[in-house]
Amino acid sequence: MNETRQTGCDSILCITVAVLVLIGIVMVFSSSAAYTMNNHNDSYYFLKRQVLWCLLGTGLLLITKNINYHKLHQLTYPIMIFTFLLLIVVMFPEFSKKVGGARRWLTLGGFSFQPSELAKFTLVLFIAKSLVKRADKLRNFAYGYLPNLIVLGFFFIPILFQPDFGTAMIICTVTFTMLFIAGLRKKFLFLSILAIVPFIASAILTADYRKQRIISFLNPWDDPAGKGFQVIQSFYSFGRGGFWGTGLGAGHQKLFHLPEAHTDFIFSVIGEELGFVGTTGIVLLFSIFIWRGFMTAYRAKDPFGTHLATGLTLLIGLQAFINLGVASGLLPPKGLTFPFISMGGSSMMVTMLSVGVLLNISEQTVRH
Repeated sequence: MNETRQTGCDSILCITVAVLVLIGIVMVFSSSAAYTMNNHNDSYYFLKRQVLWCLLGTGLLLITKNINYHKLHQLTYPIMIFTFLLLIVVMFPEFSKKVGGARRWLTLGGFSFQPSELAKFTLVLFIAKSLVKRADKLRNFAYGYLPNLIVLGFFFIPILFQPDFGTAMIICTVTFTMLFIAGLRKKFLFLSILAIVPFIASAILTADYRKQRIISFLNPWDDPAGKGFQVIQSFYSFGRGGFWGTGLGAGHQKLFHLPEAHTDFIFSVIGEELGFVGTTGIVLLFSIFIWRGFMTAYRAKDPFGTHLATGLTLLIGLQAFINLGVASGLLPPKGLTFPFISMGGSSMMVTMLSVGVLLNISEQTVRH
């Protein structure tokens, strides 16, 4: 017999997230001190910003942890409209800034925000609501599956045009995985993949920088000083770290050799300074996070809680392991931050907000 119960906070999940955030603060400082001293005349420049974002993220976590997640069910459509408008506004130069050829950041005063980060959370929220609403129609293409594809397209297209190919692929993967877990017919999934593959291939082949990323991924040594430079420097980082690492703060690759050492490739800095032991510890922490997230989904007292917890866990876990794959050369570079650890305000705040929702779901469980 199932019994609904009110429990306390998932202490394992809380401790795991806290440890990851603290590791992130330390590693952001270690990986960026020399860079920020050279570019901002302040070795603590990124550290201070990261601490601020962590504090703001913790505030969001506490807020969402103490708001019944069923209120999100009621607010899904307003949140969707707000997020979609942000994705449109970011296309206008008057309200945004362009970095590295991509226009992804809204600017307000001295702060900037990346709407695509919020779009990840919003899409998971919609799919969770949709799966509850269409629970008995999911195996019907027109009524159960097509509406989800249409909404996915409304988020996918503006994100792709920023351009942010990595985030676009993540929201597709999480959406299809949530639908498949909920009982989507395999035929629908297979046909969707067949339809998307040519589109992805076209997007890669028509953008030279994406094509070069694939080529450099397959053999970075073909262009060691160009497109393959990041991955090769990342390899050097892991090689120098060995089993125990060179010691915290003692890494050399971050000293103007490894690009994006404090964001996309911060795991490589961990590999050099903390070695195999440190990287294994990080993988273990994320494995624990995923375990607790799926346990929260399993124990949720209603289908909405189950789908929402599943989606948020997939979202954070998938991004973490894609970042690990890029840093270790197992996946092509995608420009995705490392959740909880990389420097980045938008990612940190939305990720912590998501953890707060997970904690709220975990407090309202069912004894199986």
